Amino acid sequence: MNGILYFSGTGNSLHIAKKVQERFSGGIKYIPKYQGNGEEFDVIFLVTPIYSYGMPKHVYDLLPKLNKKSKLYIIQNYGGMVGGADHLTYTYCKKYGLNIQGVWTIKMTENYNLSFTVPKFYLNKALKTCNVKIEKVLNEIESGKNSIPKKKRTKEEKYLKNMSNWHIIGSRFHTSDDCVKCGKCISLCPVGNIFLKDGKICFGGKCVACLGCYHRCPQKAIKYQNKKKSFRYINPFIDENEIGKDL
Repeated sequence: MNGILYFSGTGNSLHIAKKVQERFSGGIKYIPKYQGNGEEFDVIFLVTPIYSYGMPKHVYDLLPKLNKKSKLYIIQNYGGMVGGADHLTYTYCKKYGLNIQGVWTIKMTENYNLSFTVPKFYLNKALKTCNVKIEKVLNEIESGKNSIPKKKRTKEEKYLKNMSNWHIIGSRFHTSDDCVKCGKCISLCPVGNIFLKDGKICFGGKCVACLGCYHRCPQKAIKYQNKKKSFRYINPFIDENEIGKDL
């Protein structure tokens, strides 16, 4: 039996996970809600974005717990650069004795736009080509080809240092007067970092930089520092309501 584990803030990883499901079948599990270790699966497809040239914290925490007998295929997606995240992830899996078959990377639409604006042509190009790239990766997996990254630029120590600073992002969020207290940001946060206090949306110190709250606020009321950015991103190929759910 196949299992598809994913982490996603704005839908890119979910889009890939659904493509994997179409090709190989199997249930899709949202990693923050997944309590198992993968032993129920003969094959595990793990789909994840690249954060700070590494992995989201939920993925980093899950990998050492995974069943060592299950075949593991990891598909990482990125908007900017891989930066050695594929090799870091592969060696991390080997460190814990996982049955890793390979790590593939797919360029998707950049959603980390807190401090810069991504040109629209760049976004559109990524959307136009991503499905072809996804199919190429799935063809390689289906044919039995392994993908072992050869270069290593990111050291685990540097990645961990970057991850230890992600909470700062949350401390820089605030809501504008457009906030209607709908509670969507509270419900979708994978670490419970957002809460209502004294009638105001507050952000704690556990942010994992998924940016789901920022991009998916229906009022665009969540602001980063004092920047007046209107662009928000949700993968157009999926139903937003499916992000964070098992399918």
